[in-house]
Amino acid sequence: MSLFEKSVTRRQALGLAGASFAFVGLAGCGSSSDSSSSASSGSASGSESSSSSSSTDLDTSAYDALVAGGSTASDDVISASSWASKVKEAGTLRVGGTQTSTLFSLMNEVDNKLRGFDAGLYQLLTHYILGDESKYELTQVTSDTRESVLQNDQVDTVFATYSITDDRKKVISFAGPYYNSQQGILVLVDNTDINSVDDLAGKTVAAQSGSTGPSLLEQYAPDATVQEFSTDEEARQALEQKRVDAYVIDATIQMGSVVKNPGKYRLVEQTFGPDDKYGIGLPLSSDGVDFVNSWLKAVEDDGTWAKLWQITIGDRIDQDSAPEPPAIGA
Repeated sequence: MSLFEKSVTRRQALGLAGASFAFVGLAGCGSSSDSSSSASSGSASGSESSSSSSSTDLDTSAYDALVAGGSTASDDVISASSWASKVKEAGTLRVGGTQTSTLFSLMNEVDNKLRGFDAGLYQLLTHYILGDESKYELTQVTSDTRESVLQNDQVDTVFATYSITDDRKKVISFAGPYYNSQQGILVLVDNTDINSVDDLAGKTVAAQSGSTGPSLLEQYAPDATVQEFSTDEEARQALEQKRVDAYVIDATIQMGSVVKNPGKYRLVEQTFGPDDKYGIGLPLSSDGVDFVNSWLKAVEDDGTWAKLWQITIGDRIDQDSAPEPPAIGA
């Protein structure tokens, strides 16, 4: 079982993160975007590099080859779905997502390309529908805007570490799930007081508005004082400035922060809350759900899902084998 208790060197952070993934069965949930502007797949401003040092670099060649080698749907498969037909006719898949999530969707400032686990999935979906993985347009979203961009027809789909909840299913539909998560507690590396969710009692805890964090803190840490922030960056800044004692959001997002900033944070060993299932957001009652689920099953069955996970996450946290993806429709 992993311990982030001695997260001092990069090697420790990487090795321990790998063990933690095995422990929690993967993790994630709220959006980590720090912007809500629109950007095409080939441009960005104020973007971050793909990693903070070579030891956590994503293998861009392997990633690009995997995505470019994705399958392409036949005309009959496309025409059977009104959602896919609309995308095909438009010639662009409009995606709601992020470009600042270290492991899931990060803009590389060298070549202005988005890469990561979520990014790879929507690029593979783009290739499947349009035969070219670059034919997508990204609208950056936060946890607060993911439903609205679908409701207002600003995007066709949302890939943004997007937990499936009953409330969200009232206003949008989900394909998947394609990933599992739990809540993680991030503290500064020199904090020795907080080692479990019970230790949050009487503490001031940051959470991201629109994520599942605030409601889960109300349930699991009712004596904590919760401060909500719009973005992951704002919440971590409050932690660094000691305006809050801890920050709670999905452990996958926290893990990305630890990997990217060795020696700054400590991820508490204990995760908490129910398994959050990541879904692919689609318009309410869209027949795109069946289309995307069929595609997702295919990329899981042919090993593409596992290969993408290994390139974007496993190789960067020293974990040699991908987990089993969650059952689609569960």
